[in-house]
Amino acid sequence: MKKLLIIASCIWISGVHAQLAAPSQVNTTPEDKMNIIKTNITGYAFRNINVSYERSINRWFAVNVGFGTVAEGKVPFMNAFLSEENEKDFQNLKIKATNFTIEPRFYIGEGYGKGFYFAPYYRYSKVSTNTFDYTYDYTAFGTTIPIPLKGLGDASGNSGGLMVGAQFFLNKQHSFILDFWIAGAHYGSGKGNFSLTSNIILTPEMQKELKNEIENLDIPFVDYTVETNANGAKIKLDGPWAGFRSGFSLGYRF
Repeated sequence: MKKLLIIASCIWISGVHAQLAAPSQVNTTPEDKMNIIKTNITGYAFRNINVSYERSINRWFAVNVGFGTVAEGKVPFMNAFLSEENEKDFQNLKIKATNFTIEPRFYIGEGYGKGFYFAPYYRYSKVSTNTFDYTYDYTAFGTTIPIPLKGLGDASGNSGGLMVGAQFFLNKQHSFILDFWIAGAHYGSGKGNFSLTSNIILTPEMQKELKNEIENLDIPFVDYTVETNANGAKIKLDGPWAGFRSGFSLGYRF
């Protein structure tokens, strides 16, 4: 009987010890992997080659730094903000872009790079064009004369925003991650200079018509002024700079 009591006591003590030890044995997010390098795979659909690095400072706070470059190509969704007639004037227009983002992250899930997060961020962006052809029709005495011009320019902007996302681990070792940018938006200001140059000396009347035509493009969300001279036109951008972010990133945690 005494032997049975001793055995029962040992079993009970072992059970209590196991229960006490269990919380410490639960495999939460390991703290020895504080770095993540990743790329937004959604961006490649828009020629955006990108990479970002995230460093966990503590369980709830991390800093993510990203860089992206958009290879030269056609302007996406140009028909969304230009009429079909105006779009024809920019048939060979191409752009390239770069961006740099600093993004503190505040995790509300498990932490150390896992769970839902809020991320206020700063972004610098720059966009430049190729040398493109632009033609406007000058009308005089009932006759329309096409005037060819060469265009070139760039613009840059600084903006701040907020993104909401969630990051998940894809394997038991917590080495591979999926970062879901649920939604993000930023707003700031931008400046830019574009020029249109003609091989034909433009008369004051030609300059006036060219100025009116450029101003009547009515590009949404862009504030710009136009100055014309005998050689063509100069367009200055100075106004709001906004953008949106969403997508999926895959990365490696180490």
